[in-house]
Amino acid sequence: MTDSGVDPASVIQRLEDQRYNAVLAGDVDTFERLCHPELVYTHSGGNRDSLKAYIDKLRTGAVRYHRIDHKCEKITVIGNTVLVNLQMNADLTVNGTPMTMNNSALAVWVNEKGSWKFVAYQATPQPHV
Repeated sequence: MTDSGVDPASVIQRLEDQRYNAVLAGDVDTFERLCHPELVYTHSGGNRDSLKAYIDKLRTGAVRYHRIDHKCEKITVIGNTVLVNLQMNADLTVNGTPMTMNNSALAVWVNEKGSWKFVAYQATPQPHV
């Protein structure tokens, strides 16, 4: 996706929406197209998946999202890299177990050859007060 002359923060906001909509809809192909081959997806429990491992979990239904609410709180553009600080709340099923997540998260996008790709994700559970 090339967006020369367009504010990177606006582009990334749109791509974040596409990313979440894709996993919610089970559209794994769209999600995969948004990702960098070197994606590192760090879950709120601390376990990490490569792109292939996470795609496999989505395709097999090992991870299935039922509701996702996400809110970008801050988008920081540094050269060809964008950091997205956000809140992500979701209802999902992981290996047959229903879960609800309330996370603070960091998503990282990189622009290579005019195309923005999702390259890293780090979720952290919000503390219970």
